[in-house]
Amino acid sequence: MTAPRLGLDEARAHLASQPFSVLLGARLVSFDEYGAVLEVDARPDLLQQNGFLHGGVLAYAADNALTYAAGTALGPGVLTGGMTVEYVRPAQGRMLRATARVTHAGRRRAVCTCSLEMIADDGSPRLCAVAQGTVLPVTAP
Repeated sequence: MTAPRLGLDEARAHLASQPFSVLLGARLVSFDEYGAVLEVDARPDLLQQNGFLHGGVLAYAADNALTYAAGTALGPGVLTGGMTVEYVRPAQGRMLRATARVTHAGRRRAVCTCSLEMIADDGSPRLCAVAQGTVLPVTAP
């Protein structure tokens, strides 16, 4: 049996139904058979004391991008089973872009990877973290 699929508009509506995602101003810019891309602007209220985008915002973006990517293989009813984030440099720039792809998908889980890049004012990306997660299908209550 094939998992039900969502289109980009339906996935965006799903994201808009998440109050925390709305609070952060997250945008789903890509959602297709190749994975998902989520963006968050680096607003002043999301920075830490040194002026870098807070690591919690990066972890949020990785978590959501990983689950959306997994949803392309497992369908819309998914939850993160576990995730690791490796921060490779301070997150400086105007916008965070989280790009997630499915590495492996079975019936009971998907393993996904995510690159987290900060986009500079000139549009150039700079890798600041990488993440990997396991996502599980769930039945809605």
